[in-house]
Amino acid sequence: MPHVLTRPVRTGSTQTWLRERATVSAVAWEPTGELDCAQWILHGERLGSIGRGIAWWIGDWVNYGNAKFGEKYSRAARITGYDAQTLMNMAYVAARFPQHRRRAALSWSHHAEVSALDTADQDDLLTHAERTKLSVRGLRDEVRARGRRATTRKKKDTVDVVVCPNCGCQVTT
Repeated sequence: MPHVLTRPVRTGSTQTWLRERATVSAVAWEPTGELDCAQWILHGERLGSIGRGIAWWIGDWVNYGNAKFGEKYSRAARITGYDAQTLMNMAYVAARFPQHRRRAALSWSHHAEVSALDTADQDDLLTHAERTKLSVRGLRDEVRARGRRATTRKKKDTVDVVVCPNCGCQVTT
């Protein structure tokens, strides 16, 4: 069922809802009349905000339901239409980033890329991504590169000792 977009407008001490000139459904956005450029931009901004926020909102919603009602992902999947694994991912990322640590300039996917890291590494990489306007793929590559560097550093710091089974002589590699 299509929904007519509305927006609150304050005039003095009252708030009214203005009908916008578009409807939305599960599969479409459609103008209901002619839009001027400012109206078209307003719709684009609203749609972009919805698109960037939805994974956060659903993740927070799932976490609330799990904490409050002990809900299972299968029920949330039936309610939302998302598969259980997607809901688990949304909930995990939302739980790893309390609202005050979420970066509005970066997408949910940016946060997902660093969600498994410790807090300091998350913040460092997200700051880097913000500063350099890194894409999600660029951030993923950076996470992998840093992981390889850490692994390489560990290998260099590790000293292996080989013991000869015949004479017991030890050799450091």
